[in-house]
Amino acid sequence: MSDMHHPEPQAYQADPELVRAFGRVAVFMGGDSAEREVSLKSGKAVLAALVSAGVDAFAVDVQGCLLRTVDNPEFDRVFIALHGRGGEDGTLQAILSQAGIPYTGSEMMASALAMDKLRTKYVFEGCGLPTPKFRTMSGVGQAEQILKELKAPLSVKPSREGSSIGIRKVHTAAELVDAYEAAAALDSMVLVEEWVEGPEFTVSLLQDQALPAIGLSASTEHVFYDYEAKYLADDTRYRIPCGLAPEDEVRLQHLALEAFRVVGCRTWGRVDVMQDGDGQFWLLEVNTVPGMTDHSLVPMAARAAGISFEELVVRILKDTLEGSDV
Repeated sequence: MSDMHHPEPQAYQADPELVRAFGRVAVFMGGDSAEREVSLKSGKAVLAALVSAGVDAFAVDVQGCLLRTVDNPEFDRVFIALHGRGGEDGTLQAILSQAGIPYTGSEMMASALAMDKLRTKYVFEGCGLPTPKFRTMSGVGQAEQILKELKAPLSVKPSREGSSIGIRKVHTAAELVDAYEAAAALDSMVLVEEWVEGPEFTVSLLQDQALPAIGLSASTEHVFYDYEAKYLADDTRYRIPCGLAPEDEVRLQHLALEAFRVVGCRTWGRVDVMQDGDGQFWLLEVNTVPGMTDHSLVPMAARAAGISFEELVVRILKDTLEGSDV
């Protein structure tokens, strides 16, 4: 459900010269991560939009050894619609870079860094950007100490999963132990951080510009904007305008852009932020290959800025051209 009052973007026609410059485009989707199903939806939407814009594009369901993707490639460039490990964590980016194949989105280092929520927070802290207080947890014996050092409630999450997979809100040591064990089953590195009570916002970035922020409200069945709220529920509310005063939205956009830059990201992505009761913004994470499904936030923010889905995917792909001045 969305609170939006924006005119629909105009029908988009890609420049024929630009389309020719793209050559043959492979849309990588699927993968072997916990986000495979979401990635297939994203990939199909991206593919349909590229084809609609006149681009010679086709789907590749990437499974198994990623090295095979660059063995005698029948494409000129890649639109990466893979979420999670393998596709979003720098592995694929390194392989494509080594093979000299242009691809969309952030390069290897930024992809690997953004996928690791813990190390992203180290970067935020080191650059003086606001992020909730946190600790790493490597065993159940640390629960009492962490509860002394951090203020409950706490958020427990696997450091290197996306789509809010494995995240739990906890108040007690017993809950923390249970949440740790669930998260540790997904990732050996578990991040525990202070839970920020207040509204959640997300800011999409496109070619070094912040798109309109979106305010998120999950229904009462969801403690926060979790996997189900993101991809399955129809009662999640998306607010565009986001509900902030104009000067606060500008402040939020600047913070998101700064977070995106310090991690070293390029072309497109999304930054998730919480706001506390005092109006302070707190950075949660950076997504380098956000969802592109019918529930997804980047296409929604683009639409609010007058950018159709077709134009959005073409602009993302355009950055794969040397110099991007076609």
